[in-house]
Amino acid sequence: MRKAFMGVRLRRLREERKLKQVELANALGISPSYLNQLEQNQRPLTVPVLLKINAVFGIDVQLFSEDEEARLITELRDALAEGSEDVSLAEVREVAMNMPAVGRTLVALHRRYREAAERSEAMAAQLGDEWLADAPARMPFEQVRDFFYARHNHVEPLDKAAERLYAAAGLSPHSAHAGLQTWLRDRHAIQTIFADGNGTQRRFDPATRTLHIAADLTPGQQAFQMATQLAFIELAATIDRLADDRILQGEEARQLARVGLANYFAGALLLPYGDFLAAAEAEAYDIERLARRFGVGFETICHRLSTLQRPDARGVPFFFVRVDRAGNISKRQSATDFHFSRVGGSCPLWNVHEAFAQPGKLLTQIAQMPDGRTYLWIARTVGTPSGGYGEPGKSFAVGLGCDIRHAGRLVYSRGLDLADPAAATPIGAGCKICERTGCAQRAFPPIGRAVAVDHNRSTLAPYPVA
Repeated sequence: MRKAFMGVRLRRLREERKLKQVELANALGISPSYLNQLEQNQRPLTVPVLLKINAVFGIDVQLFSEDEEARLITELRDALAEGSEDVSLAEVREVAMNMPAVGRTLVALHRRYREAAERSEAMAAQLGDEWLADAPARMPFEQVRDFFYARHNHVEPLDKAAERLYAAAGLSPHSAHAGLQTWLRDRHAIQTIFADGNGTQRRFDPATRTLHIAADLTPGQQAFQMATQLAFIELAATIDRLADDRILQGEEARQLARVGLANYFAGALLLPYGDFLAAAEAEAYDIERLARRFGVGFETICHRLSTLQRPDARGVPFFFVRVDRAGNISKRQSATDFHFSRVGGSCPLWNVHEAFAQPGKLLTQIAQMPDGRTYLWIARTVGTPSGGYGEPGKSFAVGLGCDIRHAGRLVYSRGLDLADPAAATPIGAGCKICERTGCAQRAFPPIGRAVAVDHNRSTLAPYPVA
């Protein structure tokens, strides 16, 4: 046992037992002055004294356990991470060591807050995003998601501007890299340098008019970074106007939206709306063929396919997601009314998760939601290798889905019986808002429900809480 200073816990024990210092000292067989030093954290609590406390008062030694303290520290750090101030580890440890009851109360309050937030999120998922207008402000990145969702993931002013610049710069699918360098140099006196970015993909120095792009990116990724910088240079006023939206509360959310809009423009410039939609229809939305045709990656094509909602020239309305191995959805875009769960993770039966077990292979799935709507999903892993020995690479699963009524337009529907209800895998938006009672993969009961365990069957049966 390391030196443990437990003064506050001793004082709490004395208060609970309504003992004076002299009385507790006599009960433990130590001098009042020694007990006073223990309570003032001038002396550490020793094992003999701890055992005496257990013998006299029947106190569980876990009250003074280092394991319990470490667990409380972890829970406190998790709870305080969402606060408005940075709390140091030293401060957290001080609370856990000397005021554990206060620490546990803070953890309990945070747990209640998260439960209330999840209930609110679940209600939003059921009532639709219009309900969010009067709800408390969301996290900045969530506000940006709602901003694009409200536009059906289509930003017409940026698409039009991208088509104009594509024509003016004389770009083509496999000349975009060189063409953008020339445009930046001739129109804006900006020199583009490709060098080791030390983890930074793009950096612009306005003083020297130099744009630094990471050399380890693919040509398509480098062209995307050049196009993003062009968005900030040529379309700053348009982006600022678009970001001045009531959905975005606060400068941090608006700044994130500006970055998202610049990235949108970059994708639209490399994959101009009219040309790309015509190619997508001609190729029956074959993502790999489109990637080779335009010289960009699989994920970029999926991104762009989810934006083709021009009123007079619509493509298939897709929803797009990117998921990591832990099930975190780091990107989600929807051109339809499909709702991704904001609560409690995604469905384990969804083929996006299966993609990690078959890296590089394109998977298809007919999936049915609890409301009866059926979708065709395409999923595949994407990522980047490690930078060197011992350095982790990046690995994600990308999913692209559409309503089953559009599936016949996709090459991926070949060989699938789209009309057979039995061919669909029953999935949900997430366990905490999914009402399927017989799912063997259920991890949580729906919010607002308790769980009854039927010992004759290996399923969880939710029932209303009284």
